[in-house]
Amino acid sequence: MDVLEISKKILHEGPICDHCLGRQFAKLSTGLSNRERGKAMKLALALEGDRIYKSENDDSLLRELTPCSALARKTLRIEGEDEQCWVCLDQFKKLDDWASEAAKALEGLEYSTFLVGTKVSGLLSENEEMLWAEAGTAYAEQLKTELNREVGKRIAEKVDKEVDFGNPDIVITLDLATHKFELQVRSVYVYGRYLKKVRGIPQTRWPCRKCKGKGCESCGFTGKQYQESVDELIKGPVVEAFEAIDTAFHGSGREDIDALMLGSGRPFVVEAKAPVRRSTDLEALAARINESAAGKVEVKDLHFVEKGMIETLKSSKADKTYKLKVTFKEPVSEEKLKSCLESLSGKEIAQQTPKRVVHRRADLVRKRYVHSITLDELKDDENAYITVNCEGGLYVKELISGDEGRTNPSLTGLLGYQALVEDLDVVNVEI
Repeated sequence: MDVLEISKKILHEGPICDHCLGRQFAKLSTGLSNRERGKAMKLALALEGDRIYKSENDDSLLRELTPCSALARKTLRIEGEDEQCWVCLDQFKKLDDWASEAAKALEGLEYSTFLVGTKVSGLLSENEEMLWAEAGTAYAEQLKTELNREVGKRIAEKVDKEVDFGNPDIVITLDLATHKFELQVRSVYVYGRYLKKVRGIPQTRWPCRKCKGKGCESCGFTGKQYQESVDELIKGPVVEAFEAIDTAFHGSGREDIDALMLGSGRPFVVEAKAPVRRSTDLEALAARINESAAGKVEVKDLHFVEKGMIETLKSSKADKTYKLKVTFKEPVSEEKLKSCLESLSGKEIAQQTPKRVVHRRADLVRKRYVHSITLDELKDDENAYITVNCEGGLYVKELISGDEGRTNPSLTGLLGYQALVEDLDVVNVEI
């Protein structure tokens, strides 16, 4: 079926705007807008109808084309006036209004790129499906595709920003059913390393175990199991710097609550959600965090990254170095201790999920390597300082304690009596 025949069938369905008619041929004749295509089709049908009307020897064509030609002539005359397009319900008369409202909502936001999306109502979807049933979809594009493009062009002119289909700073979603729109502002991601200089602080926010964050007597109605975290000590200055609504904290693993994070620090990404500002002086931000954290947490090496860095942090198996203070149930000689440590160096360790975390992790046997474990100092025959360099994911406390046989081999197992980690400090995370 040729394009004139398709156009005739479409026009027989009722009044249709130039955009909706032309959109059925969007994949033909590049360089034209859908409105130009639609107007051209109506003009061609009107001219052909007039030609047949003036012919005296083709009554069959006259009967077939004249009604369609009359409608084409009528729609050419009334485009932009009162008669409503049955397909889009005159959505294309609202393009400038959508663009003006969106541009006003974008005022005050810092951004470089944007993208327009559309939620089409059920009625408009049904109308489009009815049209495709008559005209076919070989050359057509969707209603929302054209709306996105046309509104996007108008917004770009008003705000002097670029459309980005891959990774826009802001997505503007038009909801045709409610006649409203929403802005989705892409998060800003800042990478750095943190040092935790005091014990008793978790890495991330920890809801109260009893009330699950609702607030109860046990937590002083704060909803928190611990009143501070690395996450929250960093959050305030980040929210202020980017005028964000909140942050999310993504670390490369985590240390125990009672462990320090020293040395080069642990890599992390802080995500500033729905930021009004997308840029800031990161050196000044680090200084504000370090000042407000009052010696508890220190951050360094801050720089902007893309969202993909979070997956890199989470999926990487970073080797780690720990400094341990270990106590022994019975006196130990330096010779015996060194011999046991040598037996652990370079070994694969099989660890069943430790009892202390089995309530929140699958009870599995995991295998990790100890690259090296050395004695730094035997303080007396019941206290020692030990350095462990190992594969990420190894439970170091259980490497020492044995966890009642759930970790093999272990220092306790090799000694023949109990050894326990009294203090643990992370001194390096290699990533």
